[in-house]
Amino acid sequence: MKVLKTPLSLAGLILLLLFSEGCRKQPAMKPEAAREEILRVMDASVTAWNRGDVREYMKAYLRSDSTRFASGGNVYYGWQQVLEKYQKSYPDRETMGYLTFSGIKISLLAPDAAVVFGRWKLRRKNDSPRGLFTLVFRKMGGEWRITADHTSSAAK
Repeated sequence: MKVLKTPLSLAGLILLLLFSEGCRKQPAMKPEAAREEILRVMDASVTAWNRGDVREYMKAYLRSDSTRFASGGNVYYGWQQVLEKYQKSYPDRETMGYLTFSGIKISLLAPDAAVVFGRWKLRRKNDSPRGLFTLVFRKMGGEWRITADHTSSAAK
């Protein structure tokens, strides 16, 4: 057996080992487990909303400046800006109403990415606004979080 005598040879061996480690087959995606985790995040956000807790509702969103929310012809970037938009649009429990989601369809795009389509509805004292949503979820740090949200309202 030849012994590596030069730093270049040792560096080459280390790079080869690192490269081969990175090429290992990734664990198989478990679609049902991912869907269940995403649904748990969504259920927790609905529960928080229905308690009147916008800050807790926002735990479903990635706390990042790149988080995107689009609705009503406007686009908001950043977790903080989305939180402020919700706080301004829903200043109290009465305007928040009772939220439900329906027609949820989750499509996994990769082990760490999914798109979720569905319908939302608010039940309030004097009205029941409703519409559609498209959410992009990413699994980061072992947790599924919304990185992009496009929500529309149905015509009244």
